[in-house]
Amino acid sequence: MRALNDPEIRASFVNSSKGEARRLNLPRGLAELPWDELDFLGWRDQGAPDRAYLVAEHRGELVGVTLRVPSFRRSLTKTNVCSLCVTAHAGSGVALLTARRAGAAGREGNSVGSYICADLACSLYVRGRKKSASVTRPNESLPLEEQIARTVANLDAFLTQVRSESPVA
Repeated sequence: MRALNDPEIRASFVNSSKGEARRLNLPRGLAELPWDELDFLGWRDQGAPDRAYLVAEHRGELVGVTLRVPSFRRSLTKTNVCSLCVTAHAGSGVALLTARRAGAAGREGNSVGSYICADLACSLYVRGRKKSASVTRPNESLPLEEQIARTVANLDAFLTQVRSESPVA
């Protein structure tokens, strides 16, 4: 992913008003992020623990999505798998993140959700730059490039649902 700046990030949101995008808390240290190892920019809002954000290239344009994070904690005895990067996490390492759909569908209250790494660090887990707490990532037979491509394809499918005006079947 190419390095992004504040105005680009704020202008990318498709399921928030311009005022909401202007007020959101951006991640600290944007310039220091490992941009060449990121497939998308994802972060949790430090000031509002029930919110997260994701920005990615989608079909040739920059797309930002506001996500809601559940307030409950999962059991620490269960293992969950991220639907984007297929990384297993114990307990609350994976969360059902929901996004209001873009456009009229979102204004009517429609949303889509996916089980995603709660810290939105999928790109780093796939590349082995970050490790899941207390769960070892399984050895995969797919080469790293294909694992990255799978993560990007899964993200693309999620963003397509967020941007779609028609109900998901």
